[in-house]
Amino acid sequence: MIDEDIEGGHAVAVAGAQPPEPARADAQAPSRRLAPFGITLTAAAVLAACGGGGGGGGGGGLLGLGGSGSGSGTGTGTGSGSGTSAPAAGSLTPLAETPTAATYLYPEAKSDAEAARFLLQAQFSASPEEIAAVRAKGYLPWLGEQFDAPAGQRAWAWLETLPYATTSNTLDLDAMVWKQLITAPDALRQRVALAFSEIFVVSGNDIGSNWPVHMMAQYWDVLVAGATTNFRKLIEDITLNPAMGFYLNTKGNQKENASTGRQPDENYAREVMQLMTIGLVQLNADGSVKTDGAGKPLDSYTQDDVTNLARVFTGYDLDIKTAERNTVTPPGASYTIESNAWTQRPMALTASRHSTLAATFLGTAIPAGTPGDQALKTALDALVAHPNTAPFVSRQLIQRLVTSNPSPAYVKRVADVFANNGAGVRGDMKSVIAAILLDNEARSPAGLASADFGHVREPMVRFVQWARTCGVASAAGTWRIGNLSDPSSRLGQSPLRSPSVFNFYRPGYVPPSTAIAAKGMVAPEFQIVTETSVGGYINFLGGILQNGFNSKDVVAAYASEKALVLDPVALVDRLALLFTANQLSAATKALIVDALSEPAVTATSTDVVKLNRITAAVMLVMACPEYLVQK
Repeated sequence: MIDEDIEGGHAVAVAGAQPPEPARADAQAPSRRLAPFGITLTAAAVLAACGGGGGGGGGGGLLGLGGSGSGSGTGTGTGSGSGTSAPAAGSLTPLAETPTAATYLYPEAKSDAEAARFLLQAQFSASPEEIAAVRAKGYLPWLGEQFDAPAGQRAWAWLETLPYATTSNTLDLDAMVWKQLITAPDALRQRVALAFSEIFVVSGNDIGSNWPVHMMAQYWDVLVAGATTNFRKLIEDITLNPAMGFYLNTKGNQKENASTGRQPDENYAREVMQLMTIGLVQLNADGSVKTDGAGKPLDSYTQDDVTNLARVFTGYDLDIKTAERNTVTPPGASYTIESNAWTQRPMALTASRHSTLAATFLGTAIPAGTPGDQALKTALDALVAHPNTAPFVSRQLIQRLVTSNPSPAYVKRVADVFANNGAGVRGDMKSVIAAILLDNEARSPAGLASADFGHVREPMVRFVQWARTCGVASAAGTWRIGNLSDPSSRLGQSPLRSPSVFNFYRPGYVPPSTAIAAKGMVAPEFQIVTETSVGGYINFLGGILQNGFNSKDVVAAYASEKALVLDPVALVDRLALLFTANQLSAATKALIVDALSEPAVTATSTDVVKLNRITAAVMLVMACPEYLVQK
């Protein structure tokens, strides 16, 4: 249904596209004679109109991680232990002993396409070297190796290398996060952090302080670290992070005052339940909704729960040490400000500002007079242990990484790993992520043929994939890409710039009057797909694939593509594998190759002509529905 709705509604708005006429062996389409980017735009419109249901991906092996097994290849098979030892996977090794892992039918890639498909779910891009590594090691050992590898330079540390003393304009929120997403060696952690940023939302659009970029960089670093930590630690780090304090009003939140009528701010108390842990309604272990006798969903919390929980989040503020105040003179200023050291520290508790009233919420009671740090521990422990949390968080992460409509069984298998990673640990996020990526629904070739499987690639994920695949670099090292949020002329999405705490789109969004809606399915990313954004995306690609950003300081090298420029078939084959895991149909590939045939490119052609062919090929791939729908 996701395929059908792209074909039937949104994508066909590109450039007034019309369905292509039947091919004739003796005919040449007039559009093939246009200038190179004219070719690209016209062919992109044709591709958008014709749509596709990609091929690729062979059948998986039938060896479960816990032993041998059998199954139908539809995500429902189970394995039975036969004494085969579990693969060595570093800190992920316990996962192989869980009941969930015993169901896995596809422990390794049998083809480059299968390896690429796995990589494009696990991170942003797939290089030939990474494909070879995944095939050689198997999925779980590769994941364990990635999660256990040392972290690269973090975002906050990178900001400190920039010449703030010369110009404060060097400090750029967008440059900070784009640089991390495009160049950080730990791409798996970065991909998970991007998914986290859409659940635990802090938007740089609404952050104010003397050091807003450093504050957002530290928040990003918290999310990256969260990919390999425990959910309990992650939610505490988020709760006490200064950026979250600014965004959802816990910074400076004070206890009640009867004489003035002041009450604790309830913003974070509400959102930490609604959006970050338990959700609005009660859930079964498989993520399905609990209902009353009349079929009405049961609320997961009440207003009284919000009011009581809000007391826990009082008394916290920025931890700025006295010796750090008035120590920095901003460029060109005659005044001084505090140093940026506080942006790396959690908010500090001032006991006199913390509510000492009793707090009862979600069946948990915090007695009156409980110290603030103990009250916070009790509250966060209760949220993490709540039966909703595992399926609620697991389902959203599945949606971000694999498919918009996971089956209840898929959600439960992942939620079970959230509850116990195989070593008795609840909320081990690297095991949860591994369980999402290793599940039969993620790995089975059956998903490739299903119109109901997969999700629309988010614009910022497409952008990072292009940048990593095609060798984008910043000569000056400043990464001035900018805010790409404008849907009419830019990408239509920028990381850490959500328009609200509800993310760019809601996880339960249903495109109205579509086949998706008729089947009772959801398609979250469609909430930001409009006629304007589709056209804007195509035009944006037309501008940046060759020219990059900041007067070509940030630009793609296309080194590997240049080596294939004289062979359009080989060039398209490379892009089809690395961008779509070979999910472009033969007809689509033939259409792209045909579009690249004019003008002819030879060894003596100019660099401009050669680059035109390369960027036309990239654009055609990135514009077609077989790419836009990730399976």
